[in-house]
Amino acid sequence: MKKNQCNDIIKLVVNNNLCIGCGLCTLKCKNHSLVMSETKYGFYEAKKIKDCNCDGGCLDVCPFNPYPKEEIKTENEISKFFFNKEKKHHPKIGYYISTYAGYSYKHRESSSSGGIATYVLEKLLENNTIDYVISVRSSNNSSRHYEYRISSSKEELIKSAKTKYYPVTLSFVLSKINELDGNIAVVGVACFVKAIRLAQLNDPILKDRIKFIVGIICGGIKSSFFSEYLVSKTGTNPYEYSKPEFRIKDINSKASDYSFGCFDKTNKQKIIKMSTVGDMWGTGLFKSNACDLCDDVTTELADISVGDAWIKPYSDDGKGNNVLITRSQLAEDIIIKGIKNNDIYITKLLTEEFLQSQQGSFTHRHNALQFRIKELQKLGILIPPKRVSNIKIDILEKLIQKIRMRTRRKSLELWLKEKNHITFDKNMKIDLIFLKILTKLNHIKRKIILKVKG
Repeated sequence: MKKNQCNDIIKLVVNNNLCIGCGLCTLKCKNHSLVMSETKYGFYEAKKIKDCNCDGGCLDVCPFNPYPKEEIKTENEISKFFFNKEKKHHPKIGYYISTYAGYSYKHRESSSSGGIATYVLEKLLENNTIDYVISVRSSNNSSRHYEYRISSSKEELIKSAKTKYYPVTLSFVLSKINELDGNIAVVGVACFVKAIRLAQLNDPILKDRIKFIVGIICGGIKSSFFSEYLVSKTGTNPYEYSKPEFRIKDINSKASDYSFGCFDKTNKQKIIKMSTVGDMWGTGLFKSNACDLCDDVTTELADISVGDAWIKPYSDDGKGNNVLITRSQLAEDIIIKGIKNNDIYITKLLTEEFLQSQQGSFTHRHNALQFRIKELQKLGILIPPKRVSNIKIDILEKLIQKIRMRTRRKSLELWLKEKNHITFDKNMKIDLIFLKILTKLNHIKRKIILKVKG
């Protein structure tokens, strides 16, 4: 490897605005020249703090490295090191054994959706496959609401339930692995999982100690500005709040009809329905730029991938359901045993049904990826290898993509300038209305095309 890798990762990734904040580079920097630092836009990012002449391999573990080795070029190549014994493969979901939908009887109520991730991790602890879980829960740091922490008991594990749309990094917690006596499971989104797998390929300690990875199917990494904006929408001071909760269920409504909540400085809880806030996902608001270059919709490198069941009849159930993909035999065995023991309510999903449950994400991340790549290349951005065919999208979809990229950038700049939802909404209004109209027209167009074809 080059001796100036620290310079490379800053130049090739960070300065290209493609650092996702996973923190694996800091772990691989033997000279401790890299740290994770919060940017002015509310994301974690690698920062060089001193000169480094070591051969640390920091760039080799970066999920957005524009020049990876051929044998680990994309998730297709990396997955063969971990799941090459599995027979099934699908170009959109990778290697897998089975696809399911359902929930955990025990953990459903305390989870964002079906509680399957918590159930699987609990079983791994019970059968002594693992001794620790590395996952996101409330922070001990007064300046952070959430962070990756180490759990060694069921009680601690349950505290990590529910989705947190909040920036975190693995940097601090993975540095403590050598202090742990036992095996580990890690929970992460696709880019974080990819970084862990890349590190495992060249680190015998990580390869041996990390026995299981739970992948969370992700709609995009959000800035801390996202949390502050929602706090402001509740009428709470975005500088003085605690315990943000991003997925408060309404069990008498649909799965998508959830709320955001937080506590103000008087410790009074404030709650707002997300349906009154507007579309925070299809618009790209407060999203990391790197997410627009992610083509791994289903966390293909995890032992089990878990997401929201955005497909009927599951989406009509406000209590919550998961879709899941088992990729390792251990994951499959846990699910099969859970069904037999009546611990979980699970139904088999056809591959087509699973794909439909994440259709919005596939449309954005696969179909429109080539267009976004070309747009970013015009700006001189170095693009990591991607597994996309030259899918052509029409003028309407191109316009939607351009506006999404604009709203992403604009949302971060506006909130940096003034943390006030009234001012923000006023300045974003025209863009969001235009995007909403175009998106509706696009949906109508797709329905007409499907009707003509069918």
